[in-house]
Amino acid sequence: MQFLQSLPVSAQTIGLLLLSNVFMTFAWYGHLKNLATSPWYVAALISWGIALFEYLLQVPGNRIGFTQFSVGQLKIMQEVITLSVFVPFAVFYLNEPLKLDYLWAALCMVGAVYFIFRSA
Repeated sequence: MQFLQSLPVSAQTIGLLLLSNVFMTFAWYGHLKNLATSPWYVAALISWGIALFEYLLQVPGNRIGFTQFSVGQLKIMQEVITLSVFVPFAVFYLNEPLKLDYLWAALCMVGAVYFIFRSA
């Protein structure tokens, strides 16, 4: 924990949100591959268990980030991180094809980042 506190607020926030997003992505989509033949409620319970770890990282990440960033900035940061985690997960873990649409979505996110952070 001491190491984390020695990092700048932006690095702490991004690091915690990135890690929380890995758990979130597995909680939301991992069951599509691993639990496809299980009843939905089994997948839901396992997903909730995984999501607990997401929240254990996301809540402190947002609390730390809120000392330096607005809620809107935190939200856009979270969305950029989500896309950055989701695309490799979808391509490499779920074997989805890599589409040009991911690039267009990323460019839209660049615009969102510009507009939300430009007045900072």
